[in-house]
Amino acid sequence: MKNFNSLPEFKGELKKLSKKYGTLDGDLETFKQVLSISPAGFGKNFTVIHSTEVVKIVKARMACRSLRNRSLRIIYAYVEYEEKIEFIEIYYKGNKKNEDFSRIKGYLKSVAGPD
Repeated sequence: MKNFNSLPEFKGELKKLSKKYGTLDGDLETFKQVLSISPAGFGKNFTVIHSTEVVKIVKARMACRSLRNRSLRIIYAYVEYEEKIEFIEIYYKGNKKNEDFSRIKGYLKSVAGPD
C-alpha cells in the first residue's frame, strides 16, 4: 500500500546492523506492515519530532527479536500527499544517544525544494 524508500545512509546502517542482529530484516518488514496501517505511528513508541504540511519526521522504537526486550530507534519521514515513507536513520540506543539532526535537516531541505 505504501511506498517505502531509504536514504543511502540508512541502507548502510541497516546492512551493518543486520550482520549483528540476524532478525533485523524480518523485523523491518513487520515494522513496515505497522506503518502501512498507521503511517505516523501510534502509542508511546512513536514521537513526531518535526511536522509541516508536507512531511512529518517520526522517531520510533522498532522491536528487534535479536535484542529480546529492547528495541532499535528508527527515524523516518512520512509524506502524506504522496503516501510515501522514507527511512532516514536506524540505530541502537546503547551505541548512540540521539538521532543525527544534521541528516534530518538535510532531508528536510531536499523535500522543501528551491525557494
